[in-house]
Amino acid sequence: MDSSKIKKILESVKAGKLSIQAAFNDLKHLPYEDLHFAKIDHHRYLRQGIPEVIFAEGKKIEDVLRVAGSIYVKNKKLLITRASKKIYNRLNIKDAKFYPMSGTISVNKEKKKTGYVLILSAGTSDIPVAEEASVTASFLGSRVETVYDVGVAGIHRLMDTKKSLISAKVIVVVAGMEGALPSVVGGLVDKPIIGVPTSVGYGTSLGGLTALFAMLNSCVPGIAVMNIDNGFGAGCLAHKINVL
Repeated sequence: MDSSKIKKILESVKAGKLSIQAAFNDLKHLPYEDLHFAKIDHHRYLRQGIPEVIFAEGKKIEDVLRVAGSIYVKNKKLLITRASKKIYNRLNIKDAKFYPMSGTISVNKEKKKTGYVLILSAGTSDIPVAEEASVTASFLGSRVETVYDVGVAGIHRLMDTKKSLISAKVIVVVAGMEGALPSVVGGLVDKPIIGVPTSVGYGTSLGGLTALFAMLNSCVPGIAVMNIDNGFGAGCLAHKINVL
């Protein structure tokens, strides 16, 4: 439930269109709804500007479905990350959309888009994480453009995105292997850069640690770095910067 819905409830009570009991029923899950195995934070959006999102990996399908149903009933919007096609098929929500590369499910993302978030991936193997960032930022209400496969092994490909690089308000750069792309992009523009290391790479990539350390040690000032494969976190931070 967001601030506009709460204000509408209170205004309805004030106008005599809604009883106090009915309003109480609508608001009674402040600050959370206890399902015993999960405590759903329906009003996280009011505090953080980001609603509660379900991380499906490692959870029982039945638990994911029950939490999803509760969030959807209260908010009419829903975002699930690291989900399977099996979860999507059993979700039974009409407007749900499944993004198979990232395993993201979104329902009723914000229709009104604002600002401009640009998301780059170094290679095609990094697209699943980039897609998670893209779906997240778009769900929250940011206008998003994605450009894939512009890594440093063929840096001339990045130069073809110059107009987008200059126009974007914030840029998310997703890269595995040696993780050099955020530094390259950061050296070209004055925009906030969010680096996302991925676990893509051969042995000495160490499951993404090499890319993570490279981004943390960038000589370009002002680069924020997410955890390995954390496209969701990047999408949230990008959106927050974008709407400032």
